[in-house]
Amino acid sequence: MGQHLSYRSKNPALNSKIFNQSLARDSSDVMTIQGTVDKTAIALSILLVAGYFSYTSFSPVIMWGGFIGGFIVAIATMAKKTWAPYTVPIYAVLEGLFLGGISFFYNSLYEGIVLQSITITVCILLSLLFAYRAKIIKATENFKLGVFAATGGIVLIYIVDFIMSFFGTGISVLNINNSSTFSILFSLGVVVIASLNLVIDFDFIEEGAEKGAPKYMEWYGTFGLLITLVWLYLEILRMLAKMRNR
Repeated sequence: MGQHLSYRSKNPALNSKIFNQSLARDSSDVMTIQGTVDKTAIALSILLVAGYFSYTSFSPVIMWGGFIGGFIVAIATMAKKTWAPYTVPIYAVLEGLFLGGISFFYNSLYEGIVLQSITITVCILLSLLFAYRAKIIKATENFKLGVFAATGGIVLIYIVDFIMSFFGTGISVLNINNSSTFSILFSLGVVVIASLNLVIDFDFIEEGAEKGAPKYMEWYGTFGLLITLVWLYLEILRMLAKMRNR
């Protein structure tokens, strides 16, 4: 378990410090991996239903309301982990509303791209979950540090692009209309890094179960996975859009 504790996940929702502060007092009410898997399935189902509603009833108000509301609920969840059983389902609804709107926008430009992105995201999730549980992929110290560094670099690029947007410009490799080989390879790299963050999320959920974290941490673990999956899905959409433009 030592290698669990020596690394802090780049995902703000999941890190060793959180589990160290949230140990269950009652051994009959502890976090389990299966419990987290079940709750993740519930949250994803909620997200998909909300996303379908937003997609079929597109409204910019609903889409951006979901984005802003989801951000607020995410902050509240990270600040008060014990609220996770209540806030995470709400977060799933709000993120679903946002993703449904974004998906409608992409599909209006590139028909069929949404189904392709959902399929790829689900396949990556299931494949990495199987590989992790089968010990094919191990979250070693070097693996974690590498993913940490790469994720931090990508976040920095997002921040710079956001600042540049106020001046009417941006980083070209993030533009979906940039279909150059380098731009597509950059998006592919981001998709790979986002996918590898799932492995680290699995690792910290396993740590919580090993250390006897309280039951509500199953929902909190689900919350961390949702953050990574939303990022992964959006990056796959961006990558496929660039490929469609070639």
